[in-house]
Amino acid sequence: MFTVTKRMEVSGAHFLHLDYESKCTNLHGHNWIITVTVQNGTLDKNGMVVDFSKIKEIVNQFDHHLINDVLGDLNPTAENMAKWICDHIPYCIRVSVQETEGNVATYEK
Repeated sequence: MFTVTKRMEVSGAHFLHLDYESKCTNLHGHNWIITVTVQNGTLDKNGMVVDFSKIKEIVNQFDHHLINDVLGDLNPTAENMAKWICDHIPYCIRVSVQETEGNVATYEK
């Protein structure tokens, strides 16, 4: 089994739609650290599971953008960001989105 992991930092802004009072409903930004893991039993004709540049292309859709616009109807929580990224990268098995030093959301297939 081949496993590839790419870690990136992106800066962006979002506001959450919540059913309770929270400062997170206001527009604010983060420097997210996003870690993507892909895995497959075979390699493509180039000897890769997924090219690192393909992972970067998907994750960079969040960089210096309003995350609400990227995710459309999804509430832009770290959890939803992680799933959205994983759903858009071939052979993705795990995405972790670190919003702050102590807050990490992980989606695993």
